[in-house]
Amino acid sequence: MNEKEKFFEEFNNGLHRLGRITMALTMIILTAVPFIIAGIFGTSIDGQGFLAGFAKVAVIYLPVSLVEFLVYAPMLGAGGSYLSFITGNVTNMKIPCAMNARDIAGTQVGTPENEIVSTISTATSAIVTMLVIVAGVILLVPLQPVLQNEMLLPAFNNVVPALFGALGLKYFSKSPQIAVIPVLAMSLLCIFVPSMINETSTLIIPSGALALLIGFVLFKKGKL
Repeated sequence: MNEKEKFFEEFNNGLHRLGRITMALTMIILTAVPFIIAGIFGTSIDGQGFLAGFAKVAVIYLPVSLVEFLVYAPMLGAGGSYLSFITGNVTNMKIPCAMNARDIAGTQVGTPENEIVSTISTATSAIVTMLVIVAGVILLVPLQPVLQNEMLLPAFNNVVPALFGALGLKYFSKSPQIAVIPVLAMSLLCIFVPSMINETSTLIIPSGALALLIGFVLFKKGKL
């Protein structure tokens, strides 16, 4: 094992160790919130109601979480995945930042260089996001007339679609044979069932599965 491989192995082991600890702490803290609130106000939690509410949420978010992990982890790497899933804003902040940083640095998915670039870019995104949130909270009242301006509201509502439209076109053009059918299918679904426009997390499951299936078939036929 050369020095580069040894360094990357130690770097990766450190990421996984720290990531597992912080993920476990985050899950404990998030799960403990209702119990802490109940303790502060001296109330009790209805166990049956808690489990029923948890089951309704889990039915939707457990499959989505599994699919997001399978789709996003290869793009973000170990460090970027831990940071993204803990700090949030994965699709609208972390993924675009990591993908753009990868393109600028010229790294390839699965390489040690990409792992480091993804971790640094995701961490930078998380820090910048927190700074913007702090600034937004401080300036919320002074900027309220601007944020509620009727002329600007359509622009605010379309920031994320515009961002992913630009990113998507770039990557779809690299593999149109894989992208065209999922994009067309999801577009037609949203046209004929408008309510699905607000269910983008749910649509990741069928569109991602369809893209993986097409990629697998093309790979088996030697066309990739």
